[in-house]
Amino acid sequence: MERKTRVKINRKEVMLAKLRKSCSCTPKKLKNFVMDFLPVLRWLPKYQCKEYIWGDVMSGLVIGIILVPQAIAYSLLAGLKPIYSLYTSFFANIIYFFMGTSRHVSVGIFSLISLMVGQVVDRELLLAGFDLNDDAPPAWGDGSLQNDSQSNTTAFNLTIAGMNTQCGKECYAIGIATALTFVAGVYQVLMGIFRLGFVSMYLSESVLDGFATGASLTILTAQVKYLIGIKIPRSQGHGMLIITWINVFRNISQANLCDVITSAICIVVLVTAKELGDRYKHKLKFPLPTELVVIVVATLVSHYGKLNEVYASSVSGAIPTGFIPPKVPHFNLMLQVAVDAVPLAIVSFVFTVSLSEMCAKKYAYTIRANQEMFAVGFCNIIPSFFHSFATSAALAKTLVKTSTGCQTQVSGVISAMVVLLVLLFLAPLFYSLQKCVLACIIIVSLRGALRKFRDVPARYHVNKVDTLVWVVTMSASALISTEIGLLVGIVFSMLCIIVRTQQPRAALLGQIQGTSFYEDDLEYENLSSVPKVKIFRFEAPLYYANRNYFVKSLYRLTNLDPNLEAARRKKYEKKEKQDPKNGDHTTANGLGIGETTLQLVPKQIDFQALVVDCSSISFLDTTGVNTLKEILKDYKDLNISVLLACCNPSVIDSLKRGGYFGKDFGSMQEMLFYSIHHAVQFAKDQK
Repeated sequence: MERKTRVKINRKEVMLAKLRKSCSCTPKKLKNFVMDFLPVLRWLPKYQCKEYIWGDVMSGLVIGIILVPQAIAYSLLAGLKPIYSLYTSFFANIIYFFMGTSRHVSVGIFSLISLMVGQVVDRELLLAGFDLNDDAPPAWGDGSLQNDSQSNTTAFNLTIAGMNTQCGKECYAIGIATALTFVAGVYQVLMGIFRLGFVSMYLSESVLDGFATGASLTILTAQVKYLIGIKIPRSQGHGMLIITWINVFRNISQANLCDVITSAICIVVLVTAKELGDRYKHKLKFPLPTELVVIVVATLVSHYGKLNEVYASSVSGAIPTGFIPPKVPHFNLMLQVAVDAVPLAIVSFVFTVSLSEMCAKKYAYTIRANQEMFAVGFCNIIPSFFHSFATSAALAKTLVKTSTGCQTQVSGVISAMVVLLVLLFLAPLFYSLQKCVLACIIIVSLRGALRKFRDVPARYHVNKVDTLVWVVTMSASALISTEIGLLVGIVFSMLCIIVRTQQPRAALLGQIQGTSFYEDDLEYENLSSVPKVKIFRFEAPLYYANRNYFVKSLYRLTNLDPNLEAARRKKYEKKEKQDPKNGDHTTANGLGIGETTLQLVPKQIDFQALVVDCSSISFLDTTGVNTLKEILKDYKDLNISVLLACCNPSVIDSLKRGGYFGKDFGSMQEMLFYSIHHAVQFAKDQK
């Protein structure tokens, strides 16, 4: 077979042409840019109202009803007031409506993202000298970083944005959250501009599942104190999960009986409703709004039973109505959280894109991953000016959305209107809502992630290495911290790949009787060996990291080290020259000279050709080429020919550039074959 002649491409001219094309501005190009940046302009004019409107309105109302209690509950995870969670849910749905390419994902507040934001907020509050357990009622001002000292029982003079200002705990917390959100959004937009979406490829399914499960354990642990109504310090740093549980058991005697009973009732009701909903979901037109019912009933019971006054049960407190004036995130705070924003940006993007692709595949349409990066980036950047924190697509709400007839992102606007209704009129009604009820909603929402433990045996049966990656990522996320857990998972999964290529499977092949095919001699029965020919397969790329393993495996399986054999032959020849008569003289060690000579006799080699099956070698680096050249030379010294079979074009090119076939490639046809069988036939025909 002859290779096609490649047409040489002038890369400079190609780059200049692309640059001219990208820099040119025509009305058509400008229109396409705007339409691509705001996909709503493409699909909204084609919106089929009669066909789509009922499904969109229905799913929008259901998601909106679910969003309200979840937003209030997830504020506990973020360490912020409920009003900011409602802002986040409202703005995220509106912005994604304009910029998203997925018709079905639900973008908004997400438990894992809220946890990551809350950990950064708590750390910065501690560094600034605030008391994380200060439950004094805040004063609701303009929500800016210049709130008065009444927003916390202790106020601090902080140098922010070059000015010495007095800032309370609440305004500083939301300042950190908005700065973190803004920086994460900027990272995501920059990733979109430079087309760095490939970063998500390094987050395998095992890493993401392990990260989600480990973070879920952290979330559950953080909510235990609200479940039983005890006041313990909010643990920070590494080992937060263990420290929190130690503090819980130390203070278990201080549990609030009212909160314990309320939590037990709420969990039973929520879990029962969820299980019934899962069992009869094919009969239900839309999911039961259990969280909303629980919140309404619990709020009424708490208000009329005066649980806060009589039993000292912790409640949500005042939630104002309306919108706080927008505020630019502070630059100094951005510098403090710039590193923390990196994992937040990556996790937010990965979850959004993976859910978008899942929905697109299921409903037969396409998304643009790069545009999704822009969409989720601006879902963080713009809301950060309106006292909101980071967002992402959420699996549970996305599944509910698709199951209730969602057709387009018009449903997101309907959900935003439901949240707006609460923001403008209904928020103060949740004053008496117990925090333990919110904790129950959070914990029950973790059912899906915690059920991953049941899948471990099946996962182990499918792939042991992936299971190990899951366990390591989950353990690191839970026992150290979520950010470090994610990093550990990525690094460990890469190490697993490297180790698997460093010590891959190597085997000798035998011929399937009556065919021209060859397979692993240890794996299959009734294979016949080829006389005078050894067929060696190496199932990985050949590069610097596995070069030694390749050589050792080859020598071990063929039972021949050509270097040792060559040295033995030289010694034998030298001995023969020194003592040609081989008399019965005795040496110093007591052996006869004849016996000593027997130890130096060359081995009887049972093959005259070595065929290397290169079908699994995807690439060669310089070390790999040099290794094959050394093997060719060493075996040639023993009059054993080395034949390569099933090389792909890139491997052939590497061998040519490395001089494996000589300068003029004249011997290439006698060294390279397109199938193992052709190489074996050639070896048999050799004298």
